[in-house]
Amino acid sequence: MEEGNHSEVTEFILSGLTDRLELQVPLFVLFLLIYVVTMVWNGVMILLIKIDPRLHTPMYFFLGNLSFCDLCYSSVIAPKMLQNFLTKRKSISHAACAVQMCLCFFFQDIECLLLAVMAYDRYVAICNPLLYRITMSRWLCNLLVAGVYGVALTDAVTNTYYTFQLSFCKSAIINHFFCDMPPMLALSCSDTRINEMVMFAFACFIIVSSVVTVLLSYVYIISTILRIQSAKGRRKAFSTCTCHLTAVAMFHGTLLFMYFRPSSSYSMDTDKIASLFYTLVIPMLNPLIYSLRNTEVKGALRKGMNKFQRIS
Repeated sequence: MEEGNHSEVTEFILSGLTDRLELQVPLFVLFLLIYVVTMVWNGVMILLIKIDPRLHTPMYFFLGNLSFCDLCYSSVIAPKMLQNFLTKRKSISHAACAVQMCLCFFFQDIECLLLAVMAYDRYVAICNPLLYRITMSRWLCNLLVAGVYGVALTDAVTNTYYTFQLSFCKSAIINHFFCDMPPMLALSCSDTRINEMVMFAFACFIIVSSVVTVLLSYVYIISTILRIQSAKGRRKAFSTCTCHLTAVAMFHGTLLFMYFRPSSSYSMDTDKIASLFYTLVIPMLNPLIYSLRNTEVKGALRKGMNKFQRIS
């Protein structure tokens, strides 16, 4: 930190999505609706996977973890964002900002790596169906999820620690709707080159390894499906992958745009829109994608609704 007239920042101000007063209430209503839908659908997905024996398979074990991640991810961002739409002073304490950043990194990494694990699960199910139950044992599934959480926690803690070792003495205003790393680095009066290298190294490892795993899995999956003689069999095999491919395309496409586009095209307003998509919109869409196009989930949902109607 430079010595002189600078004073260390003890709290930050989140500038939010827009400073136009006439948009605050409509945006509050819109994102409240998105958050409620996210909470309800992900909660329903977790409950269905828990109570329906037909969904006690490795694929739905990973999907349940994905729904839990989406539910938590939105809850890290949405409540503070909704509060700020209705208040004049959009402040967040130094400690709360650090916790929010850490949790954002944590759940973002979990989602990214879980999608790769789910691609591997689909590869084993389609390319080695006779050995699926043996290969994807409960022990391996638990180990894969534990590994995902361990890598995500390491990235989150490391990046947050190095970010909050910096001195923030230029301004207290974060040009974002949550405590994200790029706008935080822009506020610092310290040398941020180490932070940028650490962030880029983890992003490369997590995103690239996840994308490579997904691509390799689907190369083998598609080549196996094309060798299936029956047209009905090919359609059934493809249908088990379309939901996952849709989720992968949305999430990884957004992350690749965020982290690997040319610096000359960088814009904080563009970052805000992309961040909205992967922190709030995708967690809402994931359970809808998996439930609307999945006959097993729809069957479990109908069974649950019928049981609820009989009880009531």
